[in-house]
Amino acid sequence: MQKNIDVQGLRVVVTGGTSGLGLALVRQLAAKGARVAFVARTAANVERITAETGTEGIVGDVGKKDDIYPIAMQVTASLGGLDVLINNASSLGPVPLAVLADTECEDLEAALVVNLLGAFRLTKALFGALAASAREDCGALVINISSDAAVSAYPGWGAYGASKAALAHLTAIWDAEAESDGIRFVALDPGDMDTPLHALALPDADPSTLKSPDLAAAEIIEKMLDALPARAGLTVGRQA
Repeated sequence: MQKNIDVQGLRVVVTGGTSGLGLALVRQLAAKGARVAFVARTAANVERITAETGTEGIVGDVGKKDDIYPIAMQVTASLGGLDVLINNASSLGPVPLAVLADTECEDLEAALVVNLLGAFRLTKALFGALAASAREDCGALVINISSDAAVSAYPGWGAYGASKAALAHLTAIWDAEAESDGIRFVALDPGDMDTPLHALALPDADPSTLKSPDLAAAEIIEKMLDALPARAGLTVGRQA
């Protein structure tokens, strides 16, 4: 059950924030009063969602090493610090999906670069800001969006599944290592959703059988609040 916490002023960044789950998270967090920055690659989409939600849009590609520190600098400058990082941006790798024997090395690399290295690099770049928040308010959080493909061997999903499995284990290790810094790390599987990424992977899937991104976002926000125990007793959060 969701705790009665007002997230007013909670500083959150979401990657992949202009479509699917990321967009749903940006909209809901902003509506609840959080201070939100989001990252996406396409400038026109970033401008549109920024205007719609009143959030801080950042144009950047987490799959590009040279974009990471400019993204991190814009996040901390626009929000004045950081409480929650949601690594949501994802790549399927080969499109259409391919069995591993037919997967090009470059397609496997593409999935790893976004889903694993991108999340790792951005978290590392923002670790200091998260640790500072933890020292000030007794808690900070990194949410890495995982998948059931990280634990189940789905034929055709090798590049994506392998990258998400690595991300899940990376999350568990970092959670153990960052305990003394007051930073929690959790990997969350939102389930099969009706998103552009899922449609790209399985264009013939029936959308009515898939979870809506809005529902998945609401569930993730509930788990986010549960993972911030220092704020569990608050009725009013940090003021902007």
